[in-house]
Amino acid sequence: MTTIQPATQAEETGGAALSRRQFVQSVAASGIAAGATLALAACTPVTVGMPAPAATPSAASAPERARVALVRTLDRVEGLRRLLALAGTPEVAGKHVVVKPNFNSGDPAPGSTHPDLLRGMVLALQAAGAQRITVADRSGMGNTRQIMAQLGIDAMSKEMGFDLVALDELGADGWRLIEFAGSHWSRGFPVPKLISEADAVVQLCCLKTHRFGGHFTLSLKNSIGLVAKHIPGDSYNYMNELHGSEEQRTLIAEANTAYAPALIVMDGVEAFVSGGPERGERVDAHVMLAGSDRVALDAVGVALLRHFGTTPQVTAGPVFAQQQIVRAVELGLGIASAEQIDFVSDGAAEDGLIAALQAILAAT
Repeated sequence: MTTIQPATQAEETGGAALSRRQFVQSVAASGIAAGATLALAACTPVTVGMPAPAATPSAASAPERARVALVRTLDRVEGLRRLLALAGTPEVAGKHVVVKPNFNSGDPAPGSTHPDLLRGMVLALQAAGAQRITVADRSGMGNTRQIMAQLGIDAMSKEMGFDLVALDELGADGWRLIEFAGSHWSRGFPVPKLISEADAVVQLCCLKTHRFGGHFTLSLKNSIGLVAKHIPGDSYNYMNELHGSEEQRTLIAEANTAYAPALIVMDGVEAFVSGGPERGERVDAHVMLAGSDRVALDAVGVALLRHFGTTPQVTAGPVFAQQQIVRAVELGLGIASAEQIDFVSDGAAEDGLIAALQAILAAT
């Protein structure tokens, strides 16, 4: 693994929050770099009710290396600005971007995506010329629309001019079923057509554990908020299948075959090292990550949880032996080993943490 230091030093960690104009100017000045290109996975989605395709996701297209940007910060707005300077903002000029936050519950961060992070990401996408921005999610612990209102996201959407979609309000024609050979979902899994119709998907996830069988909920698990609990007109409960399955962590990984993110931002300013997803043992981790490889981001996220002290389930075995990661690697959703991760930072403050994470990732 390689630590890359850019030639230009960013501002000190914990700087004051930027105004809207300052944020937009700073993002524009960073040279809006290209993120990962949005592409559907090799499995072919079909409309609900149609026969399943025989195609199986292939690992042939798995990347050879993954860059993970890491900054130490207490300030999410400043941290995001630094991450985008390191990782780049996706090329979204004139495009429709879907932002997938973590609004599983109405609990404050890390129980859910911090409003400051969402605001900053929307500002960055607007500065990059996005024609339309849609923020979409399905809550697992309450009514999605009410949770969005509780967190102030509905008011933010009106203020900033982005669309806000509560996925559990979609009609039957708003979903399509993903099935592929070898899937552990008994009937496939439904995802919103909105995801495949968008030009890019940006994911905002939190750093935390998951006490209901997922073990950790990072970028891979965040995609479960795109899977329907019910399709209108069909009583089958996909979330009961997920949470009742001995293969829950495998199913989590498989849900990610529906799309590929252009950018992922993981908020670890605060983290749950046990409990989760809505409440747990909180630590001030003061770290944020960005990249486009879900396997790399989750591997580093697991290493961070281990660094701060976490549950036996998250601590057990090599990081790349965690079942969510194992299945994601099999499906070609990201890199296959810790040696393929290239850390990118903007100053010496991150060096010690990166070295500690590299040691954890390399441990067998």
